[in-house]
Amino acid sequence: MNIYISGLSYNTTEADLNDLFAEYGEISSAKVIMDRETGRSRGFAFVEMPDDAAAQKAIDELNGAEFDHKTISVNVARPREERPRNGGGYNRGGGDRRGGNGGGYNSRRY
Repeated sequence: MNIYISGLSYNTTEADLNDLFAEYGEISSAKVIMDRETGRSRGFAFVEMPDDAAAQKAIDELNGAEFDHKTISVNVARPREERPRNGGGYNRGGGDRRGGNGGGYNSRRY
């Protein structure tokens, strides 16, 4: 079962998650999600456990618990939704997103 953990301290490591979830059973993987630009944790992670019963027990007991001075949320991970790479189709016609005449400070001619 894939488990989603949110509300993590930015200092939480994958080793910390392994230690926390190891109390409930075998862990296949633990992955803290990092920001690409800053290299800092984004405050959420995924833990995969092969035994669904052990994973459900971990979810039941850890959801709402305090870990590393923060209250964490622990749930079954939902499948990732496919999203368009361009940000959702907001700008279908090309060009910039400002609309209007693209003016700005001192853009009027008198």
